[in-house]
Amino acid sequence: MSKIILLPHGTAGDVLPYIWLGRQLIQRGHTVTMIWVESFKQAAERVGIHYVPMLDAGFELLLLNPDLWVPHKGLQAGFAFAGECMEKYLEAFTASVDHDGMPALMVAPHINFAARLLREKHKVPLISVVLYPLAFISAYEICGGMLCAPLLRKLPVFVRKIILSSVMPYDRFAMPYVRRNCQKHGVPPPRNLQRDWWLSSDGVLALFPGWYGKAQPDWPADTLQWDFPLEDLAEEKSMSPELVAFLASGEKPVVFTPGTGNLHARSFFETVLELCSRLGCRGVFVTRDLGQVPDHLPETVLAVKYAPFSALLEYSSVFVHHGGIGSIAQGFKAGVPQFIVFMGFDQPDNAERLERLGAGVGLDIQKFDVKRALPLLRRCLEDAAIRENAAACAARLMANRPSVDKLMDWIKHRMQPSRSS
Repeated sequence: MSKIILLPHGTAGDVLPYIWLGRQLIQRGHTVTMIWVESFKQAAERVGIHYVPMLDAGFELLLLNPDLWVPHKGLQAGFAFAGECMEKYLEAFTASVDHDGMPALMVAPHINFAARLLREKHKVPLISVVLYPLAFISAYEICGGMLCAPLLRKLPVFVRKIILSSVMPYDRFAMPYVRRNCQKHGVPPPRNLQRDWWLSSDGVLALFPGWYGKAQPDWPADTLQWDFPLEDLAEEKSMSPELVAFLASGEKPVVFTPGTGNLHARSFFETVLELCSRLGCRGVFVTRDLGQVPDHLPETVLAVKYAPFSALLEYSSVFVHHGGIGSIAQGFKAGVPQFIVFMGFDQPDNAERLERLGAGVGLDIQKFDVKRALPLLRRCLEDAAIRENAAACAARLMANRPSVDKLMDWIKHRMQPSRSS
């Protein structure tokens, strides 16, 4: 019917929602192409997405930077990388167009400045996908993790509007790359990224439910708020036989993960191993780099590179993780208490929202040691109220799933008419 290009940006939690969207669009007869780094090629192709990998984008090098997981330093590094890799996105887009023509629609996150440049240059409609409330930068709801959030929350809304519209603390890390690429492609550069290029006027898709993040008066007018996609490739990748046997061999374990993109989690795993020992609980450690896990794990702990959380969490007692939006959504679906050890980006805000729902606890990674974490993990294991609230979140999530057909119709009406049938 039509060609759609998906341009995700980030780690697995950022990319999997686009694979979910691609799956739904393909089922309705559209041709879907995805452009991002090589490491997600196999996962996308499993669902039928045509994948154009960006060559030498520097993403793995970014993940090796320890500053990526430090509050505000991580955002600086993230914005700089978003600017640096613009040229690679543009080259891959050109290769895709040369192969099978211009798309009827592009779908990308707010941080993909190359997608916005392409919209301005080729007049291809662009839908901005927002995976978590923090990305809206609303004056009506100051999210956790925002710079000076405690102070901003004390100010009147009109003062917040002035500050948020004029102070762009991270623009300067990406703007030199944006200006350079705009000049190269004959596109007028934005005066600032947040105000001019953040969210597309062609449509904004919020992939989280209203009970998790309520729509605010200053969200863009053409915003569709849907729900968590809950994509984890469980249909394509099942749990390993070793993990299945471990889960069946004893009581429900606590699942621990610092996030798929975190390659600096040695201290995290050393701490959680001690927590398991102190509490006498079984544990499953999930990390793509098993070199971060301490040697000689006891028989009560198993470390794996990957497991679909939608399957694993059904057999878990507590989910301890970094607070990425994809992980917290899977925790809600499973109805298990969650313990968020947050670092930066949207993670502090997700921890605040979890605690307001009463379904778990949060702790800054800089304070994550056995002394502070032990009573919090014990609460998640033993507190009946947390378990009841976690179960209530699961019931709310699964009982009110909106129509996928409605979402697909909304997307279809934003396609370029001359390029779709």
